[in-house]
Amino acid sequence: MPKRYHIVFAHPEPRSLNGFLRDRAIAGLQARGHVVTQSDLYAMRFKATADAEDFPSRDFTDERLIYHRESGMAQAQGEQSEDIATEQARLLAADAIILQFPLWWFSMPAILKGWVDRVFATGFAIGVPKDGSGQWLRYGEGLLAGRRAMLAVTTGGREAQFGARGIHGPIDDLLFPINHGILHYVGLEVVAPWVAFQTTRLTEETADRLATDYVGRLLSIFDAAPIGYRSENGGDYDDRQVLKHDIPGGTGFAAHIARADGR
Repeated sequence: MPKRYHIVFAHPEPRSLNGFLRDRAIAGLQARGHVVTQSDLYAMRFKATADAEDFPSRDFTDERLIYHRESGMAQAQGEQSEDIATEQARLLAADAIILQFPLWWFSMPAILKGWVDRVFATGFAIGVPKDGSGQWLRYGEGLLAGRRAMLAVTTGGREAQFGARGIHGPIDDLLFPINHGILHYVGLEVVAPWVAFQTTRLTEETADRLATDYVGRLLSIFDAAPIGYRSENGGDYDDRQVLKHDIPGGTGFAAHIARADGR
């Protein structure tokens, strides 16, 4: 059954390793009959700043800008900036959403963070009420629920540096704010990230091997078990959104991932 993949690509150089991997991914998916769309943020010159320019019909001369409130009003009234509305439509049309980027300063490039700031707007990704419950659709629920999501990340660091005792810290911890705090927050089913380490000065053979592996991960995204992030409204959290005392797992990021036995 053909699927629809949407790749949000954040690298300024199309001739980079990331560009090569993106092109191979698109070709590999299309060869299997899947539909692939992309948002090439640098090529699009995507506006990364969330500011008053996103609301051209409003005059903030005598009123301070409260961005999340204005984005919610624009969403409800169908007055969002065209680029925001276009990106939201692409996400809603997709079965799988891929964020592909190089790891810069332990996070995503600024243009991709700006894409999140603007596209994941109030009424679309945040501030969506759960009907009749007094709860919010977030952390496992939301308008994007039912879709898969995966990070595709490249880094010049060695894999050992991102291990349990590596100097950079565990790669899963570094990516937790994106996987859990952005993708899981809006209801996406997040699978383990695809990460390429030590990517500087690669041979053509190694680059080809990475591309083949990347395509394989994309093709298997619907068969992979999602990361077991706990749902906010699934009973594991109390009314303060704190894990209940009888939930095992200690503290920190790992506590918010259910164990294999479901606890």
